[in-house]
Amino acid sequence: MAISVTDIFSIGIGPSSSHTVGPMRAAKAFIESLPHVPARVHTELRGSLAATGRGHATDRAVILGLAGWDPLTVAIDAEPQAGHPIPEQGHVEGPAGAMYYSISFNSTPVAEHPNCLIFSAWDSAGNALAIESEYFSVGGGFILSRAELDAELSASDEVPAGVAAAQVSEPVPYEFSTAQRLLELSAETGLAIWELVLANEEVLHKDEGGAEYVLHHLDRVWDVMRECVTDGISTRGILPGGLHVSRRAPHMYEQLLNSYQDQASGFSAMEWVNLYALAVNEQNAAGGRVVTAPTNGACGIIPAVLHYARDFQANFTRESARRYLLTAGAIGMIIKQNASISGAEVGCQGEVGSASSMAAAGMAELLGGTSAEIENAAEIALEHNLGLTCDPVGGLVQIPCIERNAIGAVKSINAARLAKIGEGTHYVTLDAAVQTMAETGRDMLSKYKETSIGGLAKTLGFSVSQVEC
Repeated sequence: MAISVTDIFSIGIGPSSSHTVGPMRAAKAFIESLPHVPARVHTELRGSLAATGRGHATDRAVILGLAGWDPLTVAIDAEPQAGHPIPEQGHVEGPAGAMYYSISFNSTPVAEHPNCLIFSAWDSAGNALAIESEYFSVGGGFILSRAELDAELSASDEVPAGVAAAQVSEPVPYEFSTAQRLLELSAETGLAIWELVLANEEVLHKDEGGAEYVLHHLDRVWDVMRECVTDGISTRGILPGGLHVSRRAPHMYEQLLNSYQDQASGFSAMEWVNLYALAVNEQNAAGGRVVTAPTNGACGIIPAVLHYARDFQANFTRESARRYLLTAGAIGMIIKQNASISGAEVGCQGEVGSASSMAAAGMAELLGGTSAEIENAAEIALEHNLGLTCDPVGGLVQIPCIERNAIGAVKSINAARLAKIGEGTHYVTLDAAVQTMAETGRDMLSKYKETSIGGLAKTLGFSVSQVEC
């Protein structure tokens, strides 16, 4: 069983992969499962989806999904618009048709997973088309139906929720689920990590064009990342939601441009990395189109480091971006299969920690690192994000999320450089760090896992009920 890099890097809208992209996909899947378009649909959001649903635009995402929109193609300004109050009941119309909807919020999670959506639907005569049909948003935009989740849990109590949704049954030439196996395959074949991944993708997508299809997808991913930075550094204003957070990327960009003429300014490459991460995450916070890399909450780290490679490393080409993303994708696959990339499951160590680890691996590849050095870079970055909590203030993906991406991106570059110095020799393995992250996530109190009732969210005292969207 293998996860595809096209799933690790998908394109959607902000501000959250698990709370926006996943719920939109779940709502659309539910509508498509019915014999015909219903006249009325009720959606109950449970657990973390309810606790931070308004701030994460889960309500808007559900409405858009019910209308038949997909995260990849939905217009950014589709109704209901991001940043505007979302009625808990009303009429919606879209590609799927027209219907009446209602949404309720229940912060008590179901036993099996903190991100659950429960749908019920009726026809115009009041006959039930579906009652309490459950879907789960398991991180990174991946979703599971109740049947899929139950099948996964019955297969093994140790398998993290979400693996089944990310796996496909096609056998691949270089199957791996751990970093140790990945290193063994690289040693046995003489292939780089990115080459192993691409060979697998050739098989996984043979009906869609094989490697060319995957490379085209990765090119589009890189294009969207660059577009996101361009839009982020040119869009001013206040981010929606009620915290009144100002966009900083445009002003910072002006400062950096001016600093070129002032050698004593103290600005360096790291300031550009900070800029790129802020620009992407401010776009995400405003509901813009971003790449889930591997989640929306951590979507600024991988593009920020890739922009750094473009601007500060010699001989950067589109092929470099492909190698970076394929290498990073391999690390994301390992983490997802053995732990989680969901803040609601394991805290922000699963989002920013995973993204930082992936970016470090990609950067190490572009620095000419061996497979051992790449694995070491990924381990360093993940190890030093262990225990990171997910405590979004006001339920919004703004504080501390935006700055946290900038810090995570810089940490990725440092991890890659440390690995190069060490030549891959290290005491802690990536597999050990991933296992530790999974165990830490299980031990972490639920209030620190995307509920906005602990950490900074509690200290600052800005309740979820105060958000304006």
